[in-house]
Amino acid sequence: MILDRYIMREIIKPTVVVCVILIFIFGCYMATRFLADALVGQLPGTTVILLILLRIVIALEVLLPTTLYLSVVVAFGRMYKDSEMTALFACGVGIGRVLRPVLYSALIIATIVAALSLFIRPLAYDQYYRLEAQALVNFDLTRMNDETFYETSNGERIIYAEEVDHQRDEAKRVFIRTEREGRLQVIYAKKAKQSKVPASGKHVLVFSDGYLYEFSRTEDDGRVLQFEKSAMSLEPKENLQLKYRVKTATTRSIARSTNRKEIAEFQWRLSMPLGTIMLALLGVSLGRSSPRRDKYAKVTTAIVIFAVYYNLSALAKKWVEKGILETFPGIWWVQFLMVGLLLYLFRQPMLVFFRRGR
Repeated sequence: MILDRYIMREIIKPTVVVCVILIFIFGCYMATRFLADALVGQLPGTTVILLILLRIVIALEVLLPTTLYLSVVVAFGRMYKDSEMTALFACGVGIGRVLRPVLYSALIIATIVAALSLFIRPLAYDQYYRLEAQALVNFDLTRMNDETFYETSNGERIIYAEEVDHQRDEAKRVFIRTEREGRLQVIYAKKAKQSKVPASGKHVLVFSDGYLYEFSRTEDDGRVLQFEKSAMSLEPKENLQLKYRVKTATTRSIARSTNRKEIAEFQWRLSMPLGTIMLALLGVSLGRSSPRRDKYAKVTTAIVIFAVYYNLSALAKKWVEKGILETFPGIWWVQFLMVGLLLYLFRQPMLVFFRRGR
């Protein structure tokens, strides 16, 4: 038990530390993407924060196996460098005894990854796409900048204002183009002000001194109206229709599907916790080194192998979706390759210490 706790501590502690660092780096990267939209007024600040958090939750499916894998490589690299592994094998500790705490650690992380991959990730993707679509549908005059075009309502509406007064919630020389069901509507007003209807609490955009042009793309008709006052509702559609994405589908709904994209997605979700365990075992073999070598000597090799494994898995998923690969073996051939690599590495003659410790 003492050995189990020691090895697990050597693995779990750096896993948590490295994962936190990677989450911070990934969060900063996502922030640079979303803040650009926030600065030009397309996304409110609260929505940006929620989108970043959702993307981090989605990324944990990959970040956790990665950090566990690298932590195992570094932990065993240090133990070999400090001759701790040599001492263990000299005392009769076998490979099975060494692998046991690694498997315990891997099972803990794999359980979390399974929950993320099978249940949490689809929900996070659904909320992410819903928030993003809702933010683009909503319009807020107070977030607009001068002389900037804004696209809302999934491209149905384009808004432009030459001058925006954020203190008064109004804009001057406003242009709005709306296209729905084959009809094109253009509004130009000298002034527009955002206000709230007391009775309903809904936000409206009130135009002053302007023109409304309306045309049909299919029929030869049109009209031009001049107005002193006109109002447009800023409330989004009550039932926002989102495009179906297989990433948002529940695992139960795609488990028995015959659709190629859904089969590939289902196989991907199942492969993530299995890959977590195999990567941890691979890390034990890659961490093997002589006492004279640095404990980080194998990290570069480990990163390259992980990149090849992950990209092959993603490529296999694409091939299944496009019909290049059959649904069986599907993406499982990558996992079979990983199993073969593990068997090969653990049977190499250079594992003299492992054999001596049996």
